[in-house]
Amino acid sequence: MDSSPKTTARRAFLLAVTGASGSLYARRLMEKAAALPKTDLWVIFTETAKKVWLHETGEPWPGENNLNEGTPGQTNGRIHFTENNDFRFKYASGSNRLDCMIILPCSMGTLGRIAGGISADLIGRIADVQLKEKRPLLLVPREAPYNLIHLRNMTALCEAGATIIPASPSFYSRPHSLEDLIDLFTERLLETAGFGSGEERFRWNP
Repeated sequence: MDSSPKTTARRAFLLAVTGASGSLYARRLMEKAAALPKTDLWVIFTETAKKVWLHETGEPWPGENNLNEGTPGQTNGRIHFTENNDFRFKYASGSNRLDCMIILPCSMGTLGRIAGGISADLIGRIADVQLKEKRPLLLVPREAPYNLIHLRNMTALCEAGATIIPASPSFYSRPHSLEDLIDLFTERLLETAGFGSGEERFRWNP
């Protein structure tokens, strides 16, 4: 008799997009996460992130006309958007399990507020919940150089249980394009979060 655990439950994945540069990373991660089997993807944009997205991609942020309705046609209806001030959102409470939260890109302001325990918006509140519930929280800072305040805030978050993954693409796979670099980095994020594809082409293989 097979006594192995059954993994039939759906998983919940949340991507938070803040106002730092890096919209191309966020767009690719959104595409990858939306294709994950048995996974519900939620996305939250800050107001600044919406403006940065338009500047960097030339397109309006993807939830502009699809708030709380998903985006049929673009992502098979598997992306759901919610506003950054909706504290009624179910994952603002630790009583609802969120399997992973990635903040990509993560501005230094967002990072600092989370490190200080300041839940000024929904993103900050959910990040705080992930830390207190010992659940995965990955932050992708996009800043250079770091000052001492940035480094101390990142240290505090690591000590609290978060994972810091700077937007540092690798070159060992001999990428041929910007898209290759973005693809490799976003797959590394998913792998760290426990949602990776496991494909060998994303691994160091000299």
